[in-house]
Amino acid sequence: MKIERFDAVVIGSGCAGYNCADWLFDLGYKNIALMTEGRLLGTSRNTGSDKQTYYKLSLAGDEGDSVMNMAQTLFSGGAMDGDVALAEAANSARCFLKLAGLGVKFPTNEYGEFVGYKTDHDPFCRATSIGPYTSKEMTEVLEAAVEKKGIRILDDTQAIEILTENGRAIGVLALDRSKTGAPDYVAVSAPHVVLATGGPAAIYFNSVYPVSQTGNSSLALEAGAAFGNLSEWQYGLASTDFRWNVSGTYQQVLPRYISVDENGVEREFLCDYFDDKREMLDRVFLKGYEWPFDVRKLHGSSYIDLIVYRESVVLGRKVYMDFTREPSGIGEDFSGIGEVAKKYLSNSDALIARPIERLNKMNPGAISLYAEHGIDLWREPLRVAVCAQHNNGGVRIDANWQTTVPGLYVIGEAAGSLGIFRPGGTALNSCQVGGLRAAQHVVYDSKAKPSENFDKIANEAIKRAQALIEATHGDRSTLAVQRARYASRMSGSFAFLRNIPEMKKALPEIDLDLKAFSDKNKWATCDEIGDLFKNLDVIRTSRAVATAILYTAERFGSRGSGFVLDGGDFMDRDLRPEDESGRGQIVTVKKDGEDLKIEVVPVRPIPSDRDLWFEKVWGAFRRRTEKK
Repeated sequence: MKIERFDAVVIGSGCAGYNCADWLFDLGYKNIALMTEGRLLGTSRNTGSDKQTYYKLSLAGDEGDSVMNMAQTLFSGGAMDGDVALAEAANSARCFLKLAGLGVKFPTNEYGEFVGYKTDHDPFCRATSIGPYTSKEMTEVLEAAVEKKGIRILDDTQAIEILTENGRAIGVLALDRSKTGAPDYVAVSAPHVVLATGGPAAIYFNSVYPVSQTGNSSLALEAGAAFGNLSEWQYGLASTDFRWNVSGTYQQVLPRYISVDENGVEREFLCDYFDDKREMLDRVFLKGYEWPFDVRKLHGSSYIDLIVYRESVVLGRKVYMDFTREPSGIGEDFSGIGEVAKKYLSNSDALIARPIERLNKMNPGAISLYAEHGIDLWREPLRVAVCAQHNNGGVRIDANWQTTVPGLYVIGEAAGSLGIFRPGGTALNSCQVGGLRAAQHVVYDSKAKPSENFDKIANEAIKRAQALIEATHGDRSTLAVQRARYASRMSGSFAFLRNIPEMKKALPEIDLDLKAFSDKNKWATCDEIGDLFKNLDVIRTSRAVATAILYTAERFGSRGSGFVLDGGDFMDRDLRPEDESGRGQIVTVKKDGEDLKIEVVPVRPIPSDRDLWFEKVWGAFRRRTEKK
């Protein structure tokens, strides 16, 4: 075992993790490290959409936006803590301008205003973008800043346990994946641990997350942290051969939706579900604005998701978006589409024949993105499915992004910082603000010191890891098969369609799989040991997510991206209605021995007693920031 000692360690190399490490250094913490199992992995660097959105305070025009306006927007999404909403709004401009200063080329007009546009659930023009790769470029400029400062990066290092003492985080045990042969361990002593491992991407089979992103949320669960809003996800249409959201322009150019059955018979299947083709095309167009599946839009744009799900999952057909041919009903003069879609295409100079030509006119980068991954939209259709895309919940945090375990902070998608509904792009703002807030609390407010018992506690953790490794060694690996089985069950029973009888049957199966983990998960070669711990994270996290989804479905009904049924046919769109009292509450899950304990707690309101008198705030600020 190798022991490293730091004042703080950040786990994760996405734009959240790099940002936090950069802030820690700038605020005065030099003895820090960033741990990652692979610098080029993760969602931030490997995902996006047609026009990936960054949501921020308005910085152009005369809309009259304010910190409180933005906080109210975030809070109004339901099941979101008001102090977190206020922190995300108050630090939005600071974090955004830092990225612009580092070189992310957010567009400005000739006077320097950062112009914006409206995204879903957005009353102001707060959204901005640099195209498909917004988060990728954010990650790269923040990585460059960290490298320039000489911050230590522990690469090929997979965290497997957060070490605690008396309920407080004191460090991390990790596998050194750069070594071959028998497992080698790295124990990192740090009184401040920041988890930035992204969302629990591997728990679903139908997923937009890049294959390289798996998450590691159960580290916090096993350390004793509470989770919140685990039932609140975003699901939507995505390509599957290369995982990517097919939102925005991909829908607004009105592609032709086709399915192919087991006999190779092709059908333009949407026509089977609509008597009025204009209505059909209008709903496809709206999917661009309203990409996430939303139970409030079951009789609108989200009906498209239900139809795609029926064609692909229930009927077992391959579903595609075809950009090479016009959809039925559009008309040579576009007389078959509604006025909103027609005006949009006209304003974009895209009232031209064929979806691919319209896409090339409005967003050529959306075509080249797929070309870079071997898919030619000019010549071939794009296979799609309804997929998991983002978890709005996660580890429960306070307004400093500290968890219920002192010394443990969680930022980025792993944090439960967002509510039921959220404006598109808020996740990127949240991960940047979370990194700043955690760093500020560590530097200015924390009094935590390194544990004097760290070496002993680390050795005990190694014994636990070794016992698992020895118990799971076999002649033939079963890890890939088991992970696919875990993920398929989650996609089948605990995704956007939530059939209560089915969930009640599936949840005990997850419990049994966790108890039988060592019997069913076998590794054959040492290079698979890291995947063994990933499978353990997947089944532990799946259990927590499934428990929260079933409880929330029974208690609060259909909401957000969760379509709850009491049995029956989902195509009837006869959902269990929402109990809107749940919007003022958060469903929390916490480990209690070997069981999971669920509580429903009220949201924390937006603070209304803030003292904004400048001299008082200035004095308090000096006292807080000058003591270290």
